[in-house]
Amino acid sequence: MSPASIEHASNAKLRIGDILRATSGNFLEQFDFFLFGFYASAIGNAFFPSASETASLLNTFGVFWLGALMRPVGAIVLGAYIDQIGRRQGLIITLSIMAIGTIIIAFCPGYATIGIAAPVIVLFGRLLQGFSAGVEVGGVSVYLSEIATPGNRGFYTSFQSSSQQVAIFVAALIGYFLSEALPAEMVAAWGWRIPFFLGCLIVPLIFFLRRTLEETPEFLAMKTHPTAREVFASTVANWRVVLLGMMIAMLTTTTFYFVTVYTPTFGKHVLQLSSQNTLLVTLLVAVTNFIWNPIGGAISDKIGRKPVLLTIAGLALVTVYPALSWLVTDPSFGKMLVVEMMFSFYFGTYSGAMLGALVEIVPKHVRTTCFSLAFALAAALFGTFTPLASTWLIDRTDDKASPGFWLMFAALLGIIAALTIYPGSTKRVAKPSRPERSNKAVAAQFTTH
Repeated sequence: MSPASIEHASNAKLRIGDILRATSGNFLEQFDFFLFGFYASAIGNAFFPSASETASLLNTFGVFWLGALMRPVGAIVLGAYIDQIGRRQGLIITLSIMAIGTIIIAFCPGYATIGIAAPVIVLFGRLLQGFSAGVEVGGVSVYLSEIATPGNRGFYTSFQSSSQQVAIFVAALIGYFLSEALPAEMVAAWGWRIPFFLGCLIVPLIFFLRRTLEETPEFLAMKTHPTAREVFASTVANWRVVLLGMMIAMLTTTTFYFVTVYTPTFGKHVLQLSSQNTLLVTLLVAVTNFIWNPIGGAISDKIGRKPVLLTIAGLALVTVYPALSWLVTDPSFGKMLVVEMMFSFYFGTYSGAMLGALVEIVPKHVRTTCFSLAFALAAALFGTFTPLASTWLIDRTDDKASPGFWLMFAALLGIIAALTIYPGSTKRVAKPSRPERSNKAVAAQFTTH
């Protein structure tokens, strides 16, 4: 092997290591988020008992959503810290806050033991998780974009989302074996806590991985770093790009929370399928999500972000409701798998392109704050609201396919945002580097320094 080949292999190994260390915190975030959604019924009975199952679910998903409302706060506060102090130190802080929230929820006694204090404590844990999650996605995405090789920014940033799918897969796998090993009554009573305890056990490993992160060369190359006051002022000045970023991220967040957090509840309580079937579907969705994300990012590196974003959003706009209507007419494992695989394709491909686009349109000196705020708003106001919105829509309309309208709305706003950010032709360009240069030019139109 030539010295050049050895150096290339060594650099590739270092890049893979950097990606794994950076994305490790995403694992903990999504592992716990998915468990909260999958065991929503059991959590509702433990902390929010009610005579009505729907009311209990709404309370549980309401707390899930209230935690998400802290994401914009975390995006601004922690985002400013990361833009000022550095990517590495900031990602360690976010992991610490996330770990505390996870431990609180895992060990909190139920309502029957400590009364009203139980839901209050769980809410506090969710608020901490939401505060941390507000900048986790943005911090990791920015880190990956800044270590990306030329012309591969979309591919690199896509691994932020792909890493979350590993967490979904592991959580679903644990849930599947748990449902096979224990009676449903035992899982509902106390067995649901086991996966949360397991999540707490991996916290030390994730801390070790995060602490070995290197600061990004791009951040170190900056001659000056903005103060918190300057970050806040620049974020306000760039409100338009934050708004467009939120709109373009909405389809990612809504489809993600539908195919992961809400799918187990949808399968069990709406379609009346078994827990094993819904978990198996979720397992397969996590695998395909992992695959489609880097594919979407790589394709957008080659042909540009706009064609990918418009194609997927357009397909989602015209197909999600018909697909759900077909599924709910005569529910089965096979039909649910087909529909979820289609949604997985939409989510993964779109997300892979969207993450690269969002990194490119926000101003460099406040990149983490603006990215995180745009994504946090999309997640808080729309993404994590998806389970609650879906439950409410079905209850109000008596139409089991009505969550499709929620996804269609997100797709429509994504189309509007893409057309605003990327005016002009979607024709394929000749050189792989052209889309990246074009996207940087687009950013200049929307950002204020």
